[in-house]
Amino acid sequence: MDERGPLEPLPGRAEAGRRLGLALAHLRPSRPVVLGLPRGGVPVADPIARSLRAPLDVLVVRKIGAPGNPEYGLGAVVEGGGLYLDRPRLQEVGVTEAELGPSIRAERERAEREATRYRAGRPRVGIEGRVVVVVDDGVATGGSAIAAVRSLRAEGARRIVVALGVGPPDAIARLGREAEEVVVLLAPPAFYAVGQWYDDFAPVPERTVVRLLETPPERD
Repeated sequence: MDERGPLEPLPGRAEAGRRLGLALAHLRPSRPVVLGLPRGGVPVADPIARSLRAPLDVLVVRKIGAPGNPEYGLGAVVEGGGLYLDRPRLQEVGVTEAELGPSIRAERERAEREATRYRAGRPRVGIEGRVVVVVDDGVATGGSAIAAVRSLRAEGARRIVVALGVGPPDAIARLGREAEEVVVLLAPPAFYAVGQWYDDFAPVPERTVVRLLETPPERD
């Protein structure tokens, strides 16, 4: 048997977005804003925005990795200044917030630079008082998505929905305690990596994100 189990992997990000758009059709009357987490979340967010006839934008979130092991996430920063730290993980690796200070500052600077490049000079779409759909191709721990939700909450979003291609049940449960609604296509118990659950998980070039965001925001 395939180690992925009986669940079928998703063909690609665009198809994941198409399926999520159908699952989120109930949101259309609320005139939501759709935010993709770059880079992989933007090709998923684009068909969702089209389906909901909603404006599309990015929300740049940068992971804060553990010293000596940058792939092990200890938290994340969000463009505009948002910060989320996974306190149990910090204790596990024996790192304090003060010790992460240089990494936090560096990732904040990178987040602001990336946001400027992706939007190509356009202002952010306003989210105050709006229903906001936060989209990613998938999550492993959920840290970046939690950082996004908390940041948007602080900015005045009225209701936050997280839409994902795939994620493990424990991460989805954590997100369910942060957002009003979580919609996920696949929640496999045997989860190793997001890319394991896509037939096509090629890297998303920056130019692809820019191109998708250049499309007029209200789509059919």
